[in-house]
Amino acid sequence: MSQQSRFYVEVKGIKLHFIQHGASGPKLLLIPGITSPAITWGFVGDQLGRFAQVTILDNRGRGLSDQRPGLGHTTGDYADDAAGVIKALGLAPAVVLGHSMGARVAARLAARRPDLLGRCILADPPVSGPGRRPYPSPIHRYLDDIDAASRGEDLPANPKFGEEKNRMRREWLPTCSKEAVRLSHTAFHEEDMHADLPKIVCPTLLVQAGQGGVITDADAAEVVSLLKDGRKIKIDHVGHMMPHEDLDAFVAAVQPFIARA
Repeated sequence: MSQQSRFYVEVKGIKLHFIQHGASGPKLLLIPGITSPAITWGFVGDQLGRFAQVTILDNRGRGLSDQRPGLGHTTGDYADDAAGVIKALGLAPAVVLGHSMGARVAARLAARRPDLLGRCILADPPVSGPGRRPYPSPIHRYLDDIDAASRGEDLPANPKFGEEKNRMRREWLPTCSKEAVRLSHTAFHEEDMHADLPKIVCPTLLVQAGQGGVITDADAAEVVSLLKDGRKIKIDHVGHMMPHEDLDAFVAAVQPFIARA
């Protein structure tokens, strides 16, 4: 297992926590999703760290990052945090890999700060927005799970994850601010990710989960059509939490793209 370390950086007065894996190769910033603290993606960082220098960010309101009430939780807020981390750690031009909400953040970051990114990977981003179909997971599901985990109750386990990943989710879900999750979920429907896509100039890879219903084949085709330098790959047999179900398949999908950085 590659070495894992925990660090903090302050961006515009907000304390952000991150962990790191790997010591050589392209510099990669991994931005997890709406209820995924950085530590729950540590096993992914461990594998990617075999060929890249991986930094996994705790988005504000999650994990060990700042959770003060009243923090902004727009996609732009998260993108500004990620930009600050890239600059503070000297990661530019970074490969940015975002999953789910993190993919929307990566798209906003790439659109706003092309100077900071060399490559961008959008892993199963919610394609909801004004005039589009809603995100398939309703907000109450996230909030109910946070409440149940905070009370120490068992959560429905995904048999494809395995016991360790399910345990990590139960342990770290209570570190997700319900305010942050609620506002982020609202942003899925009020903000237009597709408006960011034509502004992205770096090579961009869309990784689509074949199951779970977050991105259809038509959605994937639309996303790639809007990108200046876009391509896509589909992992047919996995759901939205792709590496949690088949880590080898996920790494195989992204490794060649990262290696060309």
